[in-house]
Amino acid sequence: MNTSLPRHAAILLAKASITGASEREMQELAGRTQAALGERFSMVIHAFSEQGSPSLREALDLLTAQKAEEITIVPLLLPMEPGFRSWITGAVQRWRRGANATQPLPAVHLSAPPGDSLAVDALVQDLLQQTPVAVDAPAATLPAGSAVPQQLRRVLVCQGGPCNHAGAAQVWGHLRNAQKRLDLRNAGEGMMSARTSCLGPCNLGPVVQVFPEGTWYGGVDEAGVDRIIASHLLGSQVVADLAYAPQPGKQMLR
Repeated sequence: MNTSLPRHAAILLAKASITGASEREMQELAGRTQAALGERFSMVIHAFSEQGSPSLREALDLLTAQKAEEITIVPLLLPMEPGFRSWITGAVQRWRRGANATQPLPAVHLSAPPGDSLAVDALVQDLLQQTPVAVDAPAATLPAGSAVPQQLRRVLVCQGGPCNHAGAAQVWGHLRNAQKRLDLRNAGEGMMSARTSCLGPCNLGPVVQVFPEGTWYGGVDEAGVDRIIASHLLGSQVVADLAYAPQPGKQMLR
């Protein structure tokens, strides 16, 4: 990092990565970008919105610790889903609310999406002029059966409208990052996660349900996800102050 420059940093934000090769590809892209734009950006790093490391929150924390004064987030998504822009805005707002207030926080900006740049046209044209790779090889024969997952626990994150408005997308992204970082598929009794349509108790959003107990959690944020992981998934202890027992009538967030 060139410390003689104004501390303007950038985050190249992709959706997800499930392999080390994908993360290395993003690291290399960030490195090339910083090498090309070092006169303007003192630090360029990558992040993932769903699964992969670092998460957007972790990247923001890292650049804040490096005393960045401005951060520009580059959404690497084509086409640019309107919901992704909203997700980034919500994630940054939630990060600000939970960030360490003892130090100044950098200004955060969002770049134009890739589709707004004419360079995308040149990129597509360049790719079409390169030697293509054959994909019409015979498909591998599928096995007669599939292994039934051994993981005991299932974590469902509601993606219904009220839950999404309350920040469920950020909760899902945080859970997926923690799942990979902590190897939760194999830790403890093992877990798998899934997004769902509306689970029902909309007043309690964001709603998370953990099986096999069927425990309902309401008002879950990123810190709540961390508590559920540490106590329930790894320690088999329900987080009582986040849990809601089934009742005949409607319930409100405590």
